[in-house]
Amino acid sequence: MTRVPYSSLTQTNGRSPSVLEVDGKKVVVRNLNKIFYPKTGFTKGDVINYYIKISSVLLPHLECRPISLKRYPEGVTGSFFYEKQCPSHRPKWIKTVRVKKSDGCPIQYCTIHNLAALIWAANLADLEIHTFLHKAPQLKTPTAIAFDLDPGPPANIVQCCEVALLIKVILASIKLEGFAKTSGSKGLQIYIPLNTAPVTYKETNAFARGIAELLEKEFPKQVISRMKKSLRRGKVFVDWSQNDQAKTTVNVYSLRAKDAPTVSTPVTWEEVERTAKKKSILSFESDEVLDRIEKLGDLFAPVIKMKQKLPPFTFLARRFNSERVQ
Repeated sequence: MTRVPYSSLTQTNGRSPSVLEVDGKKVVVRNLNKIFYPKTGFTKGDVINYYIKISSVLLPHLECRPISLKRYPEGVTGSFFYEKQCPSHRPKWIKTVRVKKSDGCPIQYCTIHNLAALIWAANLADLEIHTFLHKAPQLKTPTAIAFDLDPGPPANIVQCCEVALLIKVILASIKLEGFAKTSGSKGLQIYIPLNTAPVTYKETNAFARGIAELLEKEFPKQVISRMKKSLRRGKVFVDWSQNDQAKTTVNVYSLRAKDAPTVSTPVTWEEVERTAKKKSILSFESDEVLDRIEKLGDLFAPVIKMKQKLPPFTFLARRFNSERVQ
């Protein structure tokens, strides 16, 4: 892959458009000095720089996955909007995936298949990259199971790590391996790679819900599996509902639109355990993530490579169906 001279992004006056040539494709970038994160001074050029530098590990996680653009044209303090339909003004070399909505109407989602496409999306102020759990063309086959651990204040990332370790024990008991990453916001996410077919969202959704309900039953003071926000105070909501063909989740290595340019970052189980024990904060900004890649490589690589079969564990959803509090 062509090495893009990202230093050139900061050598312009930031107002006039610049053109980057990436593998023979010309990508126009604009307003590079525009501040997107006012509290840290992180600019649009810094955003593009980050995505260029992280691309070698990010792009494999985006391959063939339709994405929803989450655009912040005025930066993190301005309004944002989701853009499911890939913009009509896109370059001809941007690939799309046609997905039928429930009403039968199709949506042409963008896919980020190479570095040029990634820079193009970043130039559109797509700060956050949200992807589905399936890949084209198998749009009904999830490649992983995802748990989104969301703390209800005053609970925080520490309590999320405690619950993550409980999930790890359950997975180990049924010979499954999971991988953790920060959400880049306040929570933690666990992915269980599958990468085997056939498996359906009906199966993965029931599996994830079963584990969430089991945790709530066994640890009611720590865990909630129900959606109602008023029930979450001081607990960790184990969101199993992300395992749905229509839902997207923030992608690993994506920036988040917070006060600082935090990143959804893979972490080791040792780091999760240390955070739980020491009651420390587990959060990383863009420069820290790039340093981690240099030292640790892609800790999330197994999520797209490891093959695991979903065991006959879906009985959990049925087991607790009669006990579920309505």
